[in-house]
Amino acid sequence: MSDRAAEVFVITDCGSTTTKAILVERKDGVFRETFRGEAPTTVEAPFEDVTVGVATAIEELSAVSGRRILNEDGAIVRPARGGQGVDAYLSTSSAGGGLQMAVAGVVRRISAESAERAALGAGAIVADVVACDDPRPLHEQIERVRKLRPDMALLAGGVDGGADLRVIEMAELLAAADPRPRFGEGYRLPVIFAGNREVREQVAAAFGDKVELSAVDNIRPTVDEENLGPARDRIHEIFLDHVMRQAPGFAKLVGWTDAPVMPTPSAVGEILKATAERDGVATLCVDIGGATTDVFSVVDGVFTRTVSANLGMSYSAANVVAACGIQNVRRWLPFDLSAAEILNRLLNKTIRPTTVPDTVPDLLVEQALAREALRLSFAQHQSFATALKGRRHDMNIDKAFSGGGDDGTLVRPMAIDLIIGSGGVLSHAPHPGETAAMLIDAFLPEGVTRLAKDSIFMMPHLGVLSCVNREAALSVLEHDCLQELGTCVAPVGRTKPGRTCLSFAMRTGERETRGELAFGELRVIPLASGEDAELSLTPARGFDVGAGPGARVSAGVRGGLVGLILDGRGRPLAWPGGEDERLRGVRSWLEALGVPVSEGG
Repeated sequence: MSDRAAEVFVITDCGSTTTKAILVERKDGVFRETFRGEAPTTVEAPFEDVTVGVATAIEELSAVSGRRILNEDGAIVRPARGGQGVDAYLSTSSAGGGLQMAVAGVVRRISAESAERAALGAGAIVADVVACDDPRPLHEQIERVRKLRPDMALLAGGVDGGADLRVIEMAELLAAADPRPRFGEGYRLPVIFAGNREVREQVAAAFGDKVELSAVDNIRPTVDEENLGPARDRIHEIFLDHVMRQAPGFAKLVGWTDAPVMPTPSAVGEILKATAERDGVATLCVDIGGATTDVFSVVDGVFTRTVSANLGMSYSAANVVAACGIQNVRRWLPFDLSAAEILNRLLNKTIRPTTVPDTVPDLLVEQALAREALRLSFAQHQSFATALKGRRHDMNIDKAFSGGGDDGTLVRPMAIDLIIGSGGVLSHAPHPGETAAMLIDAFLPEGVTRLAKDSIFMMPHLGVLSCVNREAALSVLEHDCLQELGTCVAPVGRTKPGRTCLSFAMRTGERETRGELAFGELRVIPLASGEDAELSLTPARGFDVGAGPGARVSAGVRGGLVGLILDGRGRPLAWPGGEDERLRGVRSWLEALGVPVSEGG
């Protein structure tokens, strides 16, 4: 297939419950998403063949587009000619629950963390991490790994040519645990060794014939260097060639596609990296689901992905409440609802995860929970997206074992230029101001930050497309995928409520809007989708909008469904004192964003 010649693509994302198909075509010289279809994913009985759901979704795509994509025997018609067929078929997949891994390393904050970073970057959910400095007793670590039933394991540790004893100890721990793979009868668990290359034979001897062992270049060849690429590539290879092939019908799916099937989270990472590189922006993207929340970032060219496996909107709602406390959920509500009433509503969602709110109070309770799930997930992401640990100028090995070192995160709110929200609670919020409110309240952006949402969760499709035709993927992302919510301006500093924290001037064409923002105030200046403006910001003494305290900033800003959002509530938020003041404050914040507010009930 020629990248230049390909003008019509059909792309599917095989999720755990739904398979979504899109048609991408070049129209008037521009690639656009023209039609979409979906069908239930069919990896379970009675079909037990993922391609059944794929074919059904493509048939729906054919019906709405009028383009014949499948021929009589179910094969994809190639190439595209005269309104029939397509030039290429691509797919992503998380059918069967996605890639699940166990990770082991010598030092939790050095080799084990690097191995975890490699696994997450390859699209995995890391079920557990064990290390020599793990606080759990050895027998508990072994028992925990034994019960995991992962798809594969990754072992790292030791610099090349360095000490070997502890690396072998971790291999012996995994061998003793002898975890069984999640799929496949008589199938040996794949284990990747990405540690000290001098001890590969000893590690192989420790495992014997219990696992399918392969070795790649060391993740930490020296104390000062991190080399994740070979481990990530091998994870992808094993996942595609062995693990995903255990899913019913997957081998047939691979035979249909014109490029390797990509794990869904990896595809999201690919399109995020592509847009960050093209536009030169630091980007943060979140996908919040019923059970888990994925956070992706590209800052200073460094890509990071984390999975908060127990923070979600339905199946994991109780976990969010347990982690944050019911009062932290309650604080976001503009009406008086007892902690018991809130908890009952959220627990009902846990036991009936497919229900949707049918009253405004129920909706606002869910959105309050979303703020906390996003906030906790972002905190986990920030703690993981840090400068390389273990460097000689940072710490010695004793400090690494004791947990010392630099915890400075790469993902600082002031450094983020664009935040993208995805997932049902964000993408399908009835009012765009609700999505903007959740993103701002959870991530507390600083300075000048664009806000957008993936309204139809097309980013996985575009991620795999970007590996074949980057121009097409970025064109569809811009024109059909992302909905601009607007730009948030948030000065950082503290003063008394009501005092001016920012003066601004916004010019759009011949029109200029000037004003001041009071500390504690949230307000919106109209700036429509597709409309750009030049903004001049003068922070009050002690306040920072990106150039330092008191320094003036000029920036081009983009409008959206909400507009230009001026957030003078401080960082962290300066909550109004007293319950009545809090209720009035939260209500005024929502009303400023145009969000309909109803009394409780």
